[in-house]
Amino acid sequence: ADLTTSVPLLSLQMSVDKLSAFFLFALFLLTFAVSLYSIGYLRHYYGKRQVGLFNFLYAVFILSMVMVITAANTLFFFLSWEIMSVVSYFLVVFEHEKQETVKAGTLYVIMTHIAAAFLMIAFMTVFSYTGTFDMQADTSVMPLAAQNAVFVLFLIGFGTKAGMIPLHIWLPKAHPAAASNVSALMSGVMIKTAVYGLLRFAIDYLDVCPTWWGVVIIIIGIVSALLGIFYALMESNIKKLLAFSSIENIGIIFMGLGLAFLAYANDNQTIFALALLACLIHTFNHALFKGGLFMGAGAVQYATHSKNLEDLGGLMKKMPITSFLMLIFALSISAVVPFNGFIGEWLTYQSFFANIAAGSVGINILSILGTAALAMTGALALVCFVKLIGIGFLGIPRTEAAENAKEVPLPMNLGMAFLAVLCFAAGIFPKALVAITDGVIADLTGASVIG
Repeated sequence: ADLTTSVPLLSLQMSVDKLSAFFLFALFLLTFAVSLYSIGYLRHYYGKRQVGLFNFLYAVFILSMVMVITAANTLFFFLSWEIMSVVSYFLVVFEHEKQETVKAGTLYVIMTHIAAAFLMIAFMTVFSYTGTFDMQADTSVMPLAAQNAVFVLFLIGFGTKAGMIPLHIWLPKAHPAAASNVSALMSGVMIKTAVYGLLRFAIDYLDVCPTWWGVVIIIIGIVSALLGIFYALMESNIKKLLAFSSIENIGIIFMGLGLAFLAYANDNQTIFALALLACLIHTFNHALFKGGLFMGAGAVQYATHSKNLEDLGGLMKKMPITSFLMLIFALSISAVVPFNGFIGEWLTYQSFFANIAAGSVGINILSILGTAALAMTGALALVCFVKLIGIGFLGIPRTEAAENAKEVPLPMNLGMAFLAVLCFAAGIFPKALVAITDGVIADLTGASVIG
């Protein structure tokens, strides 16, 4: 679709290729599950808040993510990005009578607009050389120094939205403050629009890809993964724990993304395809199990009015369906076979191993460090979610609220069950997911893993 406007250089141009279709697929699956879940979850707002306003913001938020993923004009992309940021801010501060919620929202809106400023500078820099905001612009006219500067701007702008360390400070505050159905969408898909942005603009848009781009992304990925899971281990607030876990998983995704950039710079099509496959599959799978975990945290809060693990215990008997579904999501995010979290991490390992054989001494050392960091992250993630299930759901109730907990409304469990089935199915039948993702890679780069 291409709608002209009276605003100079702005074209409301939308297009769908295999890369955008892949992210739309993840968005639509999670949106279906969260919307089903919300039928039950929003009952605690009835008579207390304007549910109609919430539903309007929720719908616009989803539409804005669709626009971001399908925009074919950088000005339209930026406009969609800003709509997504502003609407998500209003969703974060929906319970605005809580002081910590307002503070979290304020930090979020400050950080997201700082990031937007970097993106605008990047798009304007490209425009100054190409004279167009079209995503098919010929960026080969830009000197290398300008392309390097634009990459740094993209990395800061998109990296802030992704929650990469050290630009992560908004994420562990905004996710716990938001309603759990909103948290599921923000962590499951919204932060992944940054991964989409880096792929679309740094690989598909810019004309070059120096080796140092990949090195920087890998280092950021390693640091984010390790620090993210360390922070998560120290948390007793379920939603904060899950928010820090999202930083960890963004780190894993960035490791695969950085390897892809590195291989692309060195014209190694095999490793490029394999690393990009690992990055995209973990992006998709994380949307499923992290969306499910935030929905499960919301179910626990709905039943017990608490997000603190120390106030829970014994929920396996009080809320057996929710507890079973949370166990599936915990196993998935811990990369336990046969659930889907294993696939992306295993492919990331394979990418590092392949890169060790193909790289120079410095790159080999970085790959070995990345492999070790990934192994350590995986072990700590398992400990973290054993803690979550063990303290929150096993044993005996430690408070009256946990003692009186009851199973949540059926739509909430149906929404979570839909994602749990997908987590199991993707783990049992990984070839189908790999084939779909390989088609995306072939369309984007011409490289292929199985073709």
